Amino acid sequence: MAEYRRVPDSDRLLTARLMGVAKRHAPWCEPTQDETDAAVPELRAIAGERPDLLAEVAGILLGASEGELDEPRAKAAASLCIAAGADQSLIPGWIEEGRRRVAIRRKPPFSDPARRTPRHG
Repeated sequence: MAEYRRVPDSDRLLTARLMGVAKRHAPWCEPTQDETDAAVPELRAIAGERPDLLAEVAGILLGASEGELDEPRAKAAASLCIAAGADQSLIPGWIEEGRRRVAIRRKPPFSDPARRTPRHG
């Protein structure tokens, strides 16, 4: 997942919708059966026959939230995606991608010395 890949805009839009729905339904603790029953049909309707997108959302949520204040809610949202049929074999790769994205976000802008241009005084 960490390597560059060209993703169709339609997949990006579906992933964003799935992320929003999962987070909207997610409580701050483990979801109850009623909460799961309410979220799963909506997630399945959006994902269609794409368990890979549900896995992407679950993995990104888990990897990007590690050690953050919203980690319990992200775990609940990920569990909803798993209940909706996420391909669990793909989730570990997406967890790594979530971690990678957080690491990039934490870097200061232009922190790569190779990209700096010399100053002329």
